[in-house]
Amino acid sequence: MTWFLILAFFFWFFLFFIIFSYNFLRIFSFFSFVLFFYLSFVLLLFINKSIFWYQLLFSFYSLFFFKISYILALDSIGIFLIVLSSFIILFCFLFFWFLRYKFGLYSFLLFLSLCILFNVFSVLDFFFFYIFFEAIVIPMFFIIGVWGSRSRKLYASYQFFVYTLLGSIFILLCFFSIYLNNGSSSFDFFFGSFFFDNRQFFFWFFMFFGFAVKIPMLPVHIWLPEAHVEPPTPGSVILAGILLKLGSYAMIKFILISFFSVYNDMIFFILILSLIGFTYASMVAFSQIDVKKLIAYSSIAHMNFSVIGLFSQTLMGLAGVFVMMLGHAVTSGALFLGIGVLYDRYKTRIVLYYGSLATFMPIFSILYFMFVLSNFGFPGTSNFVGEFLILVGSFFFSNVIVLLSSLAMILSLVYSLFFYSRIFFGVIPKFFIRYFCDVIRLEFLILLVFFVLVIFLGLYPQLLVDFFSLSLFKFSFFFI
Repeated sequence: MTWFLILAFFFWFFLFFIIFSYNFLRIFSFFSFVLFFYLSFVLLLFINKSIFWYQLLFSFYSLFFFKISYILALDSIGIFLIVLSSFIILFCFLFFWFLRYKFGLYSFLLFLSLCILFNVFSVLDFFFFYIFFEAIVIPMFFIIGVWGSRSRKLYASYQFFVYTLLGSIFILLCFFSIYLNNGSSSFDFFFGSFFFDNRQFFFWFFMFFGFAVKIPMLPVHIWLPEAHVEPPTPGSVILAGILLKLGSYAMIKFILISFFSVYNDMIFFILILSLIGFTYASMVAFSQIDVKKLIAYSSIAHMNFSVIGLFSQTLMGLAGVFVMMLGHAVTSGALFLGIGVLYDRYKTRIVLYYGSLATFMPIFSILYFMFVLSNFGFPGTSNFVGEFLILVGSFFFSNVIVLLSSLAMILSLVYSLFFYSRIFFGVIPKFFIRYFCDVIRLEFLILLVFFVLVIFLGLYPQLLVDFFSLSLFKFSFFFI
């Protein structure tokens, strides 16, 4: 797969700069994304699930003097997120199938994002992990700034870049100190290292703060609403479906296993902070009139809720986090795609301008209703399974946290149904809505795939739970 990415990158470069052809480049990009998704899905099916550590090691480059090595390997968590990334980016490309404005740059940025994400989820060295972990900001910066829909797109792109970069400075300081302590930047040396209590606390705090910006948690969430509202629809989908999972993935990889004594001391602080963020984001979402900003705050609420399961000290809560990562990616991605369908027709995201869309967009209203149900965790949908496992896992740790989280989830139900009823029912605003058209075939096929995934994962969650069951054994020792 690594050589496929390298060859596809240079072939794309050759097509764009030497024999540029819009139709040929579009077809080549489409088949490249399809082939990468197929290869990653094949690896997902044939990876040895009885091994909970890394498999398929591939050493690409080593700098022996500095003890830095570019080594790729996969575990079940990494390959799962690679498949998710290739799936989301493939359908983002399909959604802008008829794009002509700087199409070559757009397809290149999507392909670059896929290459970076593949390295983030498979590299085994701190140095290269940090490079790719931060490099994903670059293509998103251009996607927001070039194809954004309003005048604030440049402000949003710079805010997104500066906020995430400032948070990552703390991670860089921590990694550099660990490198000086161990003499190597390999993950193996890090997981087997011992640090004194004072240094361990600072390492934990710097890592947690840097990764919390990516989730994002309260109070370092300010960059997300603007970064969700201003980009084009595919940019919002990639941000909600993939980039918000990077912080949770990094916490699972570095914080849950290492610095365990500090983790025990700070767990109540983390749970209270996550609960406040979950409640606050739900309350703010209820007051929004911009639909994309409402979904943005809904994403903040769901990601803060997943942190509760992440630090619940139970394998069931951790399994719920994995299920919710996929459920939230599918659900929030579908919600943003649906808003993109409406924006392409009416050029606004303000709720007040919409009404009674169900009368002339019945197919779209049925599909979107299922995504709204999944957003507030209706039984039989993908988000319900993850939220239920997180609540059950958290109950064994603190029933007060479960009670307060359940009360906060009522807000999710209220604002989701309110915004759906305001858009799809009521009176048609005749002075604004003059164009009546349901989804076209391409939009229908894209939304149908997400619709099937929401139902399938809600009715058969055992597939995901079984897939991650052996991977969770590496955490069982710390939860005893």
